[in-house]
Amino acid sequence: MKQLMGRELLANEFNSNTNEMNQQIEVRPGFLIKGSQISCQRCGCKSNKLRIEAPCYCQNKCFYCLNCLQMGKIRRCSLLYSLVELNQFDSLSSPIMTWQGILSKQQEKASKEITESVIKKETRLIWAVTGAGKTEMIFAGIEQALKNGERVCIASPRVDVCLELAPRVQSAFPNVPIALLHGTSQERDTYKQLIIATTHQLMRFKEAFDVLIIDEIDAFPFTADKTLAFAAEKARKKRSCLIYLSATPSKKMQKELQNKELIASILPARYHGHPLPEPKCIFLGEKMEGKKANKRLLNILHHFVNQKRRFLLFSPNIKKMQELEKIVQAEFFTKTIASVHSGDPERQEKVLAMRKGELDFLLCTTILERGVTFTDIDVLVLGAEDRTFTEAALVQISGRAGRHRDYPTGQVVFLYHSLTRDMKRAIKQIKKMNQLARQKGFILS
Repeated sequence: MKQLMGRELLANEFNSNTNEMNQQIEVRPGFLIKGSQISCQRCGCKSNKLRIEAPCYCQNKCFYCLNCLQMGKIRRCSLLYSLVELNQFDSLSSPIMTWQGILSKQQEKASKEITESVIKKETRLIWAVTGAGKTEMIFAGIEQALKNGERVCIASPRVDVCLELAPRVQSAFPNVPIALLHGTSQERDTYKQLIIATTHQLMRFKEAFDVLIIDEIDAFPFTADKTLAFAAEKARKKRSCLIYLSATPSKKMQKELQNKELIASILPARYHGHPLPEPKCIFLGEKMEGKKANKRLLNILHHFVNQKRRFLLFSPNIKKMQELEKIVQAEFFTKTIASVHSGDPERQEKVLAMRKGELDFLLCTTILERGVTFTDIDVLVLGAEDRTFTEAALVQISGRAGRHRDYPTGQVVFLYHSLTRDMKRAIKQIKKMNQLARQKGFILS
């Protein structure tokens, strides 16, 4: 019954046999009902609007949770099964970690602080600019936990991030079995010492992890869904280490930092020692209705194409992106162009094509604002004033340029019809981090 250790599952999610049920298995109802307050025990949702009454085989007045429906239907009559996590893992072959890369001075300091937090079971924020090399900084802390027989999970709100992390982590820990869990994964043997999962998958764990590392905590849907924070707390042991990784922590988290309610490691420089590209703002004129091409925009695109620069062109939504794609396909008919969005079935193939240099430029939505790395590109944001482009989103988007050691520079351009507070704040934050990095001597002269 190892499949239940540290997990909390419905009966149809594991090989359950009522006659063979271990007496140590903890069973609790799917919903906790206290007077008029009803909460889902899997995701913690308490909203009456996110419960639906429906006929049920239990033949009683029953309902189910809409909030975590994508994880499988949990009803009022459902039971959740779990076993206490006992860390019964096979001995790991040596060496546990084979990664031998060189950390920068600021990375080395943060790595030691993370390891210290793993030992002391602390909560720590790693506030690192985009391209600071966050992944490499957590390796030593993971190694420390694995050596101690502890269970570790690296979680991210985005599937793309998990898919990119998995091979990098497996390469650093080749002798450590890793389970990769997300909505479409076919992983069956989930009882592994090291887990990489989307934050939604944490709903299926209960007091499992000695170390929980949450990457991109500022990313959707983690920021918009309080039940994901509930799932993270439920998934880790009462005495455990929690590491948050972010380039753009929330105002709430920044306030906790100022009030010394949260400890942090702040990394204002990229691993290669070059400053963050600071965005340039270009006015496109008054906003035009309809699908007519903006001449200023086309002139700007021609400039980048003539300079033989490859670039990402961000649009605020799918509709505008698709309208723009028709225009640029006609204007640049000799170039190889594609577009990508969250619902695109060929998303991964198109991103890979851009990464391989097979595309001249790629139109995209905010789906590519984080979790993807390209070698030598510029970044343009069309309609940067749109509410979709928050301060955090613009900082992340800007961070797509200049990430590679061999190509540490890149242009970032905000194309706008009206200047917004979020645009100004994003530029201010990037400049502030560059200034801090220079003061600390992290920028190459």
